[in-house]
Amino acid sequence: MSILGHLLSRFIRNGRLTVLHHDGAKESFGSGENGPDVTVKLHDAKVQRDLFFNPELASAEAYMDGRLTIEGGKVLDLLMLFSVNRTGLGSHPVQQALRKVWRALKSRHQSNKVGQAAANVSSHYDHPRAFYELWLDETMSYSCAYFERPDMALKDAQVAKMRHIAAKLGIEPGMTVAEIGSGWGGLATYLAAVCGAKVTAINVSPDQLAASKDRVCKAGVADRVTFFEKDYRELTGAFDRVVSVGMMEHVGVNHFDDYFATVKRLCGRDGYAMIHAIGRMSPPGTTAPFIRKYIFPGGYVPALSEVFASTERCGLWVDDCEVLRLHYYWTIKAWRENFEAVRGEVVAMQGERFARMWEFYLAAVELGFLHGSNMVYQLLLSEKRDAVPVTRDFITAREADLKGREGVLPWAT
Repeated sequence: MSILGHLLSRFIRNGRLTVLHHDGAKESFGSGENGPDVTVKLHDAKVQRDLFFNPELASAEAYMDGRLTIEGGKVLDLLMLFSVNRTGLGSHPVQQALRKVWRALKSRHQSNKVGQAAANVSSHYDHPRAFYELWLDETMSYSCAYFERPDMALKDAQVAKMRHIAAKLGIEPGMTVAEIGSGWGGLATYLAAVCGAKVTAINVSPDQLAASKDRVCKAGVADRVTFFEKDYRELTGAFDRVVSVGMMEHVGVNHFDDYFATVKRLCGRDGYAMIHAIGRMSPPGTTAPFIRKYIFPGGYVPALSEVFASTERCGLWVDDCEVLRLHYYWTIKAWRENFEAVRGEVVAMQGERFARMWEFYLAAVELGFLHGSNMVYQLLLSEKRDAVPVTRDFITAREADLKGREGVLPWAT
C-alpha cells in the first residue's frame, strides 16, 4: 500500500475513491455506498507525498496546477467525497499533529493590523469587477442571501437579505447609518433609496469603492451616500445605526474587541447595530490552509462563544441573534452554478489556474455549509438595553412595508 493509501484507508469510508498513480498503480478505498464514486489521477510522485502530509492544501494546489485531475467528473465530486468522510481525516495521527501546529499559529495567521488588513482584503476583492459581474447577480451582493424559499432566484434572495437587514435596523427617513465593509454598494443603495437613510460607508478595496460610487450615482442617491477608503478602526462620528455585513470574518481573532468597541463607539448611547457574518456552530478552530493561503488571508470564522465573549467584554447587549443555517449553502450553490456556466470566460479573463482555484474554493465552501459546521448569524447590538424593540414583531411588519417601496431600486426591473 502506498504512503497515501495509509491515510485514505482510514479516511474514506463512504463512497469510493479510486487513485490512479503516475506509475500505473491503482488503489481503491471506501465501501462504495452513501457517497460518490470518484476517480483521480496523480501525475507525479510528489503529489502523493504532499497529499499525505497536508491533504486539504495539497489537493487544492495539485488540482490548480493540473497535477491532480478528476477522471470523468468535477472537483465538486471529489470534495463531496471528502465532505461525507470529513470526520475520519482528523483522526489520523499526522493530521492531528498538523492541526495542533495550526492552532499554535492561529493568532499569527490572523494578524490584521491597520494596513495589513487592507492588503489582505485586496488579495481577494481587487480582481477585475468584470470577473465578479460574470457570476454574481444584478445586485452584486457577495454575501449570504436570505432565502424565504429554497427555490428563490438568487437576485430575489439577495434583495430579501437587504430588506431583512433594513427591517431589523428600523430605519426612518433621515437617519444616519454607518456601514462597515460596504462591498459593491448594494446595501448602501438600498438603505438610501428605499429607507431614506444618510449612509456613510467604508471599504478598503479601491475597486469596490469605485463601483459603489457608480452605483449610487445611477440610483440617484449619491447625495445620501458617502464612501471612504479607510479601516473600520479609523471611522469617527456618531450614527443612529451601524451595519456590517460579511466583515467580521476579516477582522481576525486578535481584533474582535477592536471591532465591537468600534461598533459601540459609533452607535453611541441610543443607537444600535446589525452584524451579519459567517460563524461556526462548533468550538473555536482555525482557518483551513487553502482558504488562508489563497482566498482570505487573515480571515477567520468565529465560534459564537468567541463572538459573545467579545460582546461581553465590550459591554454590549446582544438584543437579538438569528442563525441562518442553509441560506449560505443555497447562495454558494447558485454562485458555483453561475461560475460553471461562464468558466470559459473566466479562463479567458484570468487564466486556467485561477479558474481552477475558484472552482475549488466555491465547491469547498458550498459543502462546508451543507455538511460542515459553518452558518451565518445576524446580531442586533446596543449599549442600552431597550434601544431595540423588545419583541421581534417589528421586523416582519417592517419587511412588508419595505417590499412595497423597492421599485425605486436600479435592479428592480
